[in-house]
Amino acid sequence: MEPVRLPEGDLESIEASVRKLLDQSAEQARMIDTLAAAPPADPMTASMPFAGFPGMPSFAAPAPPPDPKPILELEGEEYEDEIVALTDWVDDHLMDVYGAEITTAAPWCEQWQEHLDVVAWLHALWMAYQQHKDPEAGPSGMFVWHRDFLTHCMAYVRAPGGPLSACQTDPDRAEHRLLRGPGPSARSAAREPEAQTTGPDVPLSGAGL
Repeated sequence: MEPVRLPEGDLESIEASVRKLLDQSAEQARMIDTLAAAPPADPMTASMPFAGFPGMPSFAAPAPPPDPKPILELEGEEYEDEIVALTDWVDDHLMDVYGAEITTAAPWCEQWQEHLDVVAWLHALWMAYQQHKDPEAGPSGMFVWHRDFLTHCMAYVRAPGGPLSACQTDPDRAEHRLLRGPGPSARSAAREPEAQTTGPDVPLSGAGL
């Protein structure tokens, strides 16, 4: 068969189309190399369309909340905000539901925020409550909180000889008094006598958590 001769205009059009296809193929090869060398995709952005293509805006995952701290490790405004939130929970939920009656066997104090050991216990109880009411704790989460946390905390805080034993024992007579703590040990007193400032007139809270 004789060869088919095409007009020069058609040849130029075919050459331009071939060059365009070659350029597109080279661009796709560069993109594949870029994706292969990229770090593993963030699970927070992996489901987003076009998340792996260069030039697209990236969406950083939100920073996780800070780990909760024991309340006695907080200071200043951070402590005040936490004690306000704790007071709301203790007054509106804990004592309203589990407070029972104030007696000599179960004392209470309307100024419990001034008893640092009581604050520490109730704050720990509150954090455990938040953890165990979460759906991830499962259906038995709140049972575990009642059994392992509520019972022990209330038994300590409201014990007849506990930190509130010198406070209110009659629901009609509000009382508040801080028990005097043991003070520094003999070893500390011998090492730093000038630091021993606790005298008989300086009331301190009872035993800590």
